[in-house]
Amino acid sequence: MAFDTWLLYLLAATGLSLSPGPNGLLALTHGALHGRQRALWTILGGALGFVGVIALSLFGIGALLKSSLLWLTVLKWVGGAYLFWLGVQVWRSPPIGVELPEAAAPRSGWSLFRQGALSALTNPKGLLFFAAFLPQFIDPARSLWVQFAILAGTFAVVEFLTEWGLASAAHRISPWLKRVGRRFNKGCGGVFMALGAALPLRG
Repeated sequence: MAFDTWLLYLLAATGLSLSPGPNGLLALTHGALHGRQRALWTILGGALGFVGVIALSLFGIGALLKSSLLWLTVLKWVGGAYLFWLGVQVWRSPPIGVELPEAAAPRSGWSLFRQGALSALTNPKGLLFFAAFLPQFIDPARSLWVQFAILAGTFAVVEFLTEWGLASAAHRISPWLKRVGRRFNKGCGGVFMALGAALPLRG
């Protein structure tokens, strides 16, 4: 993967991780309920779940590419339209936040890990998103396995750091999101709309 393509992917992955979603909300909630150390299990589960979703998306796309490179162009344009539509939805979505209780019943690390992984793996929008998102960065002339390692590894690290930040500052971030969350969502939605319009035009 070319370095400039990876940098663009890193920027897009960061925008995705910062945008409202079930795993970010789960990390925020578990950070508030159980503290950031316990929430680490949730975050690790979510990161691993996203690696699984990326694998399903990328190798499904790879199977199509073996049939015809025309599919890559089709996927890029359909994916761009989906990203733009998703941006509109994020733009219009209400701000997220969690109530901050004084205490919560203790839960095992495995239980938190499982909930984080299932949140990523069972969200159909996640699979749709990556099926639309990843073709923009695939080079059919390069190894799909190497690209999978780079794409999945980059996203897992970005998602881990983002969710860790949310969990660590849950008590401060949640009230802030309630106050400025709508403007924040519009910013994230604008990023997705820009990506949806611009990425299919590359190369």
